[in-house]
Amino acid sequence: MKLLPYISATVWGGDRLVSQYHIDAQGRPNCAEAWMLSAHPGGDSVVANGPYAGQPLRALYPHLPVLVKFIDARGDLSVQVHPRDGDAVLQPGQAGKTECWYILDAEPGAKLYLGFFENVSRETFLLAIQQNTLMELVQPFEVHPGDFFYIPAGTLHAIGKGVLLAEVQQSSDTTYRVYDYGRLQNGVPRALHIAQALAVTNRVPYRQQQRLPFCCPHFSVACKNAPGTDCASEESFVSLLVLEGEGILRWPCSVGTSQMPLRKGESVFIPQGFGPFAYDGDLRLLRTQL
Repeated sequence: MKLLPYISATVWGGDRLVSQYHIDAQGRPNCAEAWMLSAHPGGDSVVANGPYAGQPLRALYPHLPVLVKFIDARGDLSVQVHPRDGDAVLQPGQAGKTECWYILDAEPGAKLYLGFFENVSRETFLLAIQQNTLMELVQPFEVHPGDFFYIPAGTLHAIGKGVLLAEVQQSSDTTYRVYDYGRLQNGVPRALHIAQALAVTNRVPYRQQQRLPFCCPHFSVACKNAPGTDCASEESFVSLLVLEGEGILRWPCSVGTSQMPLRKGESVFIPQGFGPFAYDGDLRLLRTQL
């Protein structure tokens, strides 16, 4: 199934997802996020082809545990943290959020902010929030295309301006905002979630930069180049996010072989147990499974 994304437009979003990745933002400016594979109630992908065309993915797979998105940060994102599954601060029905980032593009000097320079106490963390000195404690990482970062739940983090990335995460939108640079929304500061952040943040240096392929308890991620062969086994679906190029997806069927054209910015969901398939052409893909 090809999927149409849910679009999130915010003040810090840019235009690269529209101009470079063929994302249809339906005329809305500041296309910050495109949820390319999502069965989350807050933003559903929609099936674009076949017998289920027009249906939200959540109608077919209501418990899909992974969400895949593009993020284009024209401005700095807030400093925030996500809880772990089972944290006491979670409301009924909320889940934790572990995620990872694959850097697609970055302006010169663009940064991510992850964890702390050194171990900090709860009191030091709170005082820095209250005195607007938190960024003096947070560790910056200059980034370049092809870098990969694993962000376990509990890691304080922010995406800096000028970064374009693909994110694979648990299907959760539970976020505790800690610092937002004094920005206003509708004339008032955006809400912060200090008590929740104090309860879940790991107040330690960040040590989680990784390489692809990568596997954690919540998802497995790899980059693939065409031509190549693959398989959606009985153990997991496969998500393909087209990062670069154009090509063809092929698979066996009752009349021989079926095929689907692919281009940069498209998302394909291949159900669990579908079996073998192949991709040809000039393609670079981000492949996700459980």
